[in-house]
Amino acid sequence: MNPFSSSDPQVIFALATGAGRAAIAIMRASGPGSASVLQSLCGGSLPEPRRASLRSLRHQGEVMDHAVVLWLPGPKSYTGEDGFELHLHAGPAVIACVADALTDLGARPAEPGEFTKRAVQKGRLDLLQAEAIADLVDSETESQRKQALQQADGALSRLYDGWAQRLRLVLAHQEALIDFPDEDLPPEVEHTLLAEMSALHSEISAHLQDNRGELMRQGLTVVIAGSTNVGKSSLLNALSGYDAAIVTHRAGTTRDAIAVDWVLDGVRLRLIDTAGLRETEDEIEAEGIRRALFHVKQADVILHLIGPDEAADALASDEIAVRTKIDIAPAPPNMLGISTQTGEGLSELRAFLTQRVSAMTANAGAPPLTRARHRAGIQEAVTHLDLARGATWPELRGEELRLSMQALGRLTGRVDVESLLDAIFGQFCIGK
Repeated sequence: MNPFSSSDPQVIFALATGAGRAAIAIMRASGPGSASVLQSLCGGSLPEPRRASLRSLRHQGEVMDHAVVLWLPGPKSYTGEDGFELHLHAGPAVIACVADALTDLGARPAEPGEFTKRAVQKGRLDLLQAEAIADLVDSETESQRKQALQQADGALSRLYDGWAQRLRLVLAHQEALIDFPDEDLPPEVEHTLLAEMSALHSEISAHLQDNRGELMRQGLTVVIAGSTNVGKSSLLNALSGYDAAIVTHRAGTTRDAIAVDWVLDGVRLRLIDTAGLRETEDEIEAEGIRRALFHVKQADVILHLIGPDEAADALASDEIAVRTKIDIAPAPPNMLGISTQTGEGLSELRAFLTQRVSAMTANAGAPPLTRARHRAGIQEAVTHLDLARGATWPELRGEELRLSMQALGRLTGRVDVESLLDAIFGQFCIGK
């Protein structure tokens, strides 16, 4: 029998721990009818809130498992709803049996991100914090973990809410100028309004130019470029720690880009070995060179390798020149030099790369934007603020200020949230 009315939002459940053999599996559930479902499983009584309790889980007179149970009544729960957790033995048969029992009792499997979606709808999280939870679950490096945790704690939300509040005050002043055009309002009102608009524009524009957050979340691309047979594949193998690329004495061995993931000082890098740059009539090699040039244009960092018999006078200013094969001929002064044969210079190259990457991702104080959605919203806010600053009619200025404020509000979900929910939460894992 269904323990709660079909008019209530359904209880949802999902396995919150990963698949594979383990000692414990955590099944979580949330929804207004959670108390009835848990009472049925535990034989009529609920455990004390937020205290682990060992219970025998029963369904249709049969013991399914002896589990640690947590009763989590709302609103002080992750979703803001009543919920519970079942710490089960992780055998597939146990998990399947409990899932079938939950379904029999009227609950249903959760959709991707549905727990966090409900938390947003109940006001426990805003959209920026919800996205940070997804980033925290997906974090692979220390820098990604720290950034996601900072955003989950509300750092970015506080920044955007602060800007929105300041825009609200500017708009209030603007509305006063519109509503009382014949009153002798102090001239400071107009001056203060314009000064605050200018200050906000500068702050938000600077934030828009800051790409540290996106770099840390997505990882930096480091492209190894140079002429044929200069040691690009050897360097890729040396830095990554395994033979990812084929190395021979024959020029033009690498025909396509080879990418490996590498973590350097807590930052995720994607190392890409490219085809050697030279004139060729070989159709396959020519395609490899075209792809190499494409990756060079997209790179965050370029390691341009230079052989012992090559000049280094045609490099772009942002390229890092590295003399290879210094076991044959030494590197000139003020240039990095390496030998993948002896290992000489590799530690110095790693240290130099660490400095370059740290400079690109260093914490500058204010929390950075981390997603394309954030960048689009901030760009929209700046655009409307620009239009407001250039508006000659007070009413037009007021409307542009209102639109700028709404653009910031959509980032946190303070306004127009429903159209964003499905797109954002579809990327979550099922149990989150």
